[in-house]
Amino acid sequence: MKIVMLGFGAVGQGVARVFSTKRDKIKAKYGLNLNLVAVTDTSGAAVCQEGLDPDLLLETKIKKGKVSEYPEHGVPSVSGVDVMDDVDYDCLIEVTPTNIDDGEPAKTHILKAFNQKKDVVTSNKGPLALCFRELADSAESNGVQFKFEASVGGAMPILNFAHETLAGCDINSVLGILNGTTNYILSRMAKEGTSYEKILQESQELGIAETNPTQDVEGIDAACKVVILANSIMGMDVSYDDVEVRGISGITPESIALAKKDGYLIKLVGEISEDSLEVSPRLVCKGSPFAVDGTLNVATLKTDLADDVTVVGKGAGSVETASAILSDLISIWKSK
Repeated sequence: MKIVMLGFGAVGQGVARVFSTKRDKIKAKYGLNLNLVAVTDTSGAAVCQEGLDPDLLLETKIKKGKVSEYPEHGVPSVSGVDVMDDVDYDCLIEVTPTNIDDGEPAKTHILKAFNQKKDVVTSNKGPLALCFRELADSAESNGVQFKFEASVGGAMPILNFAHETLAGCDINSVLGILNGTTNYILSRMAKEGTSYEKILQESQELGIAETNPTQDVEGIDAACKVVILANSIMGMDVSYDDVEVRGISGITPESIALAKKDGYLIKLVGEISEDSLEVSPRLVCKGSPFAVDGTLNVATLKTDLADDVTVVGKGAGSVETASAILSDLISIWKSK
């Protein structure tokens, strides 16, 4: 499988690490040769039709700061669209930064790949939250596959689980902790009785929270995932504007202490049902499946045949997210 990867930030580098460690095993087990023929970042691209070395890509990025410095095959100042026009490939991995204003440039990249009759795997929530139906319809009309397990919950297997393992069930609702950063902050606040501001600052220093944490702490990231789940699992046709969103920045140590006294924890929870599309802080019982700590994500799918089914997994991390991208690539390969 000849692969173009657009974006080489944390997730893209995670993909390169996973390719480096798993490529031989994947080839032996599935007959799938994961061949990166082009990788881009903001500096340009590294392009080699015979295949790029994932380890050398990582080394170049770390030492030089740009993939366009890749030895002998670096191409400065070239765009992702240019690379897609110039390179022979089978599948696009789209992992450029998430943009929830207009979904660009990922939306353009994904639609272009579909029109070129190429499969797409992405972790990018922006275009999925803003124009899911347009993307899904384009993939279907072009007869290609569109996979995005990594866009919700990092390594938590929810989309493919719902579509494959629970294929015979009607899923009536989904309730989930869908953001690892906010779960980490609330878990620390509950354990230590410390202020939101202090834990947020420490989370930023540890790299768990972004320098600008707004998308996480105000519930925007979780709301994007609610949209993806609603459209993909529940068959809805909704966008980000349809979600009622409230974040955690107003949560105080006093409110957490009061909840603990009554046997509850406060968690940022997303709900998807026919009656509700919402992200908000909620009380969850201690000892329940939702009483998870750290950056863990959890989701409960309410079904007609299997009752409630709960999945748990790490909701953040470059390699963890890359593991979901790898599973999508294998799924595409196995279906050929």
